[in-house]
Amino acid sequence: MRTVLPAVALTLLASSALADSDGAFTNAGRFMERDGEALYRHICQGCHMPSGQGAVGAGTYPALARDRKLATSGYPLAIVLNGQRGMQGFARMMNDAQIAAVVNYVRTHFGNAYSDAVTEADVKAAR
Repeated sequence: MRTVLPAVALTLLASSALADSDGAFTNAGRFMERDGEALYRHICQGCHMPSGQGAVGAGTYPALARDRKLATSGYPLAIVLNGQRGMQGFARMMNDAQIAAVVNYVRTHFGNAYSDAVTEADVKAAR
């Protein structure tokens, strides 16, 4: 019993480390969040900042706030799928619905008002 209890405690501790405060889980190699806001918050804002203002430090992270490049939906779609410069692509880590959700979130927040939504079919065609 003494050896089982520490193993159970470690398992629970490891599981809780994977759980976010809003209940989302991320496993190695695949993101589990489904909506664009959660995906942005858990993946993108570490570089692009909470308000999409971008940052300069160990690298240069472009601002997404009021970004005219986002007007053409294919541009952010290609960047999220394939990456660019220091940003990795997320094609293998997100499914079509997740890619569409995070692209649509960025295009409709942070002072952006691009309402032509990216669909799962758009993502599938761009892969």
